[in-house]
Amino acid sequence: MHPRILNLILILELDLGKSKWQTFRKTNTPPGTYFDSVVPGATSFPPVILTTASFNESLWKKLGQAVSTEARAMNNLGRSGLTFWSPTINVVRDPRWGRITETPGEDPFIVGRYAVNYVRGLQDVEGYENTTDLFTRPLKVSACCKHYTAYDVDNWKGVDRFLFDARVTEQDMAETFQPPFETCVREGDVSSVMCSYNQVNGIPTCADPKLLKQTIRDEWNLHGYIVSDCDSIQVMVEHQKFLNDTKEDAVARTLRAGLDLDCGDYYTNHTVSAVQQGKVRETDIDNSLKYLYVVLMRLGWFDGNPKYKSLGKNDICSQQNMELAAEAAREGIVLLKNDDNTLPLDNAVFKNLALVGPHANATLAMIGNYAGIPCRYISPIDGFSAYGKANYAKGCDNVACKTDSSISSAVEAAKNADATVILVGLDLSVEAESLDRVDLYLPGYQTQLVNKVTEAAKGPVILVVMSAGGVDISFAKNNSKIKAILWAGYPGEEGGRAIADVVFGKYNPGGRLPVTWHEGNYVDKLPLTSMQLRPVESKGYPGRTYKFFNGSTVYPFGYGLSYTQFKYNLTYSTESVDIKLDKFQHCRDLTYINGTSKPQCPSVSTGDLKCNDSFEFEIVVQNVGERDGSEVVLVYSKPPENIVGTHFKQVIGFQRVFVAAGQSQNVKFVFNACKSLRIIDYAAKGLLPSGWHHINVGDSGVSIPLQVNLN
Repeated sequence: MHPRILNLILILELDLGKSKWQTFRKTNTPPGTYFDSVVPGATSFPPVILTTASFNESLWKKLGQAVSTEARAMNNLGRSGLTFWSPTINVVRDPRWGRITETPGEDPFIVGRYAVNYVRGLQDVEGYENTTDLFTRPLKVSACCKHYTAYDVDNWKGVDRFLFDARVTEQDMAETFQPPFETCVREGDVSSVMCSYNQVNGIPTCADPKLLKQTIRDEWNLHGYIVSDCDSIQVMVEHQKFLNDTKEDAVARTLRAGLDLDCGDYYTNHTVSAVQQGKVRETDIDNSLKYLYVVLMRLGWFDGNPKYKSLGKNDICSQQNMELAAEAAREGIVLLKNDDNTLPLDNAVFKNLALVGPHANATLAMIGNYAGIPCRYISPIDGFSAYGKANYAKGCDNVACKTDSSISSAVEAAKNADATVILVGLDLSVEAESLDRVDLYLPGYQTQLVNKVTEAAKGPVILVVMSAGGVDISFAKNNSKIKAILWAGYPGEEGGRAIADVVFGKYNPGGRLPVTWHEGNYVDKLPLTSMQLRPVESKGYPGRTYKFFNGSTVYPFGYGLSYTQFKYNLTYSTESVDIKLDKFQHCRDLTYINGTSKPQCPSVSTGDLKCNDSFEFEIVVQNVGERDGSEVVLVYSKPPENIVGTHFKQVIGFQRVFVAAGQSQNVKFVFNACKSLRIIDYAAKGLLPSGWHHINVGDSGVSIPLQVNLN
C-alpha cells in the first residue's frame, strides 16, 4: 500500500479508535469512547439549546472545560480519544428542524459567541491561550465546529439531508449561515471543521473548493483539519451522483477541494487507485497529512502531556461537575408565565404535589442525543420529592400520547393535590437527527391531558414543557387556571432537581428563549426547504427568525420572566460615530422606500474602512424586587429607517448579571461600529449606513439614538 495512504488510514485509527463509526448513531456513544466497570458514565450536561438560554458566556466556557477534563481523564484510562466533533453551530432557521437540541439557537451572533466560548473551554491549555504560532499551540482536546454549511434540513416530507440542495442567496450566506463558522475559526481557533451532507447551490459542501480551501483554510486561516460528515463522499457518489463521479473521481475532487479527512471508508479504500489513475497527487495527500499530524502533535498524542497525566476516575462524575450540570440547567430554564406571582411555591404550604404527564418521570429524554451514559439521573419525581410528597400519574404512556386511556388517573391525582405540576413536551421520537417536525403542537392527546387535569385540579397548576424547538401552547398561555409555565429544554442528568429548585424558589429563573416560539399556522405558510431568511413576497412566505419575521408569536425570541423586577437607567452613551472618507473610500448607494429621503452619502463598504471606530454606553441595572436574581441584558441594533430589505433588529451584545434584591450593577458595553451597525446587501457586501441607528436594550424601553456621519 502507498505509504501516504497508509498514513491517512492511521490518522483515522489513532484517535477515532474504531473503524465502525456507525456505532455512534446506534448507541448514543461515539467510536473511540466506551463505558464499562472502569468508567460506567460521564457527566451529562444539558444539551446546547438549554445552556444557550442562560446567555452566560462564562458558563459556556466552563462547560467546555469540564467536558475536556473528563475527556482527558477517560483518555488516561483508555476509554476515550481526544478529538471531539463538537459543537454544532448551525443557525436555527425553521422551528421544525429536528436538531435544534444540539444548536445555540436562531441568532448568528449568539451562535458564534457560544462557539468561541465552548471551543475555548474544550481546547485551551492554561498559559498557552495566546501562543504566537497557533500551529504549535497545545490542545487539551480537539474541537470541531459543524456542520458546514447551510445545513438545517434532515428529513422532512420525503426530503432528506443526503439529497437536499440548499439554494441560498449570497446575502444569506454572508449574513446568517457563514458568520458562526468564521467566528469559530478566527476567534475560537477551533482545530477542525466538519462539512455537511447537503449541497449548497448545486455543489456538495465537502467538494466545494470555494467553501473549504478558499474560505476556511485561506481566508479564515484554520489551524487544523477539515473533515467530512460520516460517509459524505459515499453520499456524493451513490445518492447525489454528483457529476457522475467514480469513487476515485470523488476522492480526488474532495482532496483537491481541501477535505483532509474522510469519516468513512472512501479515502481508505479508493485513494490508492485514485493515485494509480493519476487523479490524486502526492502533494494533495501530503498537505492533508500535515494538518492531521499537527493536530495530533498539539494534543500530545505521541509524547504525552504531563499537565493532564494525573487525571483519572475521580475527575469523572465528580460532585463539582454534577453540580455544574444542575447549575447549567437552572440558568437555562425560562419562566414563560407567572400569573398572580404563583411561583415560587412555598413548601411549607404546598406539601402534597401531583406530578403528571409523559415527562413527570423523565430520565433518558432529559439528556438529548449524542449523550453517552450519564453519571446518574435525577428525574422530576426525584427532584420534587425533596420538597414534598410527589404523587405520580403519567397521564400518557409516552410523548406520542396516542390514547387518552391514562388521563383519568392524572385527573384524580390533581383533584387532591395542593399543587399540580404537568410535565409535557417532545423527545427524540419527535425531533431528532434525521427527523424533522411537521407541526408545532404537543403530540397526541397531550393537550387534552393538560386541559382535563387543569380543569380538575384543586390547587395551582404549573406547566413544564420539555422540548428543543418551540411549541404552540397558546391554549395554556391563555388558560387562566394554568398559573405558571416553564420551558426546561432537555435539562440533562440533573434536570429533575433543577426544575424543582426553580418551582420552589431555591433558584430564581433568568433564562431567555434562544429561538422564536411560533404559532402553529406558521408552518402552513412556507416549506422547511425554502432557505431565504427574508420574506418571499412573490410566494407569500413570511420571514424567518426574529430578524426578519414581524408577525404574531406565542413567545418571542429573548423572552423570559423572573421572580423579581429589574429597572434600567442609562448613565452615558456615545452620541455619534464620525467617519471621514478619503479619496479611495466611496459612498455606496442604498435603496430606500419610495417617497422617503436618502442621505447624501447613504453608506460605505466596511471592506474599504479600517473599522477602528467604536461606540459605547453604560446602564445601571437595578433589582427593584424582593428576591436576588440574574438579568440577561440583551442589546440590539436597529438600522436607519426606510432602507429596503434590512433586518428589523439584530443582537450585538449581551451580558448576564447577578443583582441582589435592592441593589444595582453597572453594565458597560463597547462595540465596533462596522461589526455592530453594518447591513449586508444583496451582493453579500457589508455596508455601514449613515444616519440614525438605534441601540435598544432588551424590552426595557431604553433606546439610544446613534448617528453615523460619513463625510
